[in-house]
Amino acid sequence: MRELKKIFRSKPVLTLGGRLIALWLRLVHATTRMVNDPDEGYARVEGHYPAIVALWHGQHFMVPLVKRKNDPFKALVSRSGDGHLNSVAAEALGVDVVRGSGGRNRSKTLTKGGISALKNLVSCLREGIGVVMTVNVPKTGARECGLGVVTLAKLSGRPIIPAAYASSWRIDLDTWDKASINLPFGRAAFIIGEPIYVSREADEDELERMRQLVEAALNETTRKAYEALKH
Repeated sequence: MRELKKIFRSKPVLTLGGRLIALWLRLVHATTRMVNDPDEGYARVEGHYPAIVALWHGQHFMVPLVKRKNDPFKALVSRSGDGHLNSVAAEALGVDVVRGSGGRNRSKTLTKGGISALKNLVSCLREGIGVVMTVNVPKTGARECGLGVVTLAKLSGRPIIPAAYASSWRIDLDTWDKASINLPFGRAAFIIGEPIYVSREADEDELERMRQLVEAALNETTRKAYEALKH
């Protein structure tokens, strides 16, 4: 059993898995009817680009297929084995990736490449390249936003834009992130929230306040996405 698990966690198998995921997501996108026009949301935040698009982990799979083709973006993906799976899928869907993720303390952030990734993302934003990132604190509550996204917004001066994708045909998993596997032949909504700016002078208390604001805004955007499916 241990050897079998090792094979499934090997890089070649994960690479193949990532490519198959990309093919599946393309099938879902091609057979899904959007109930709203994402371009309306993009037009509303046009003047705020480049931006940091914030998503809940487990609700992010379809986003590369509804982003505007002319907007360059890079996605933050963890250095874990699952991260390799996600990075292959993202790149197959035309999204460049930055590897790294945050931790609950400085030592974990260092080992996960969080600091170097943060510097890379700040550089991307300064060059006019947007950033997409899932903002959950890993392995905790599915709807708990971490400090990484507001720290990036403070350092870069660029806004956080909460976004959410919801589909009517899906499988909701009983995992830490409450992930949804999107299925073909359904309806979907992609909702873009209002931009949130973080002051470059923000102290720890202000960063915590902004973290809570992003968390609440992302929950509201997610609620609106699922609500749109009912109409």
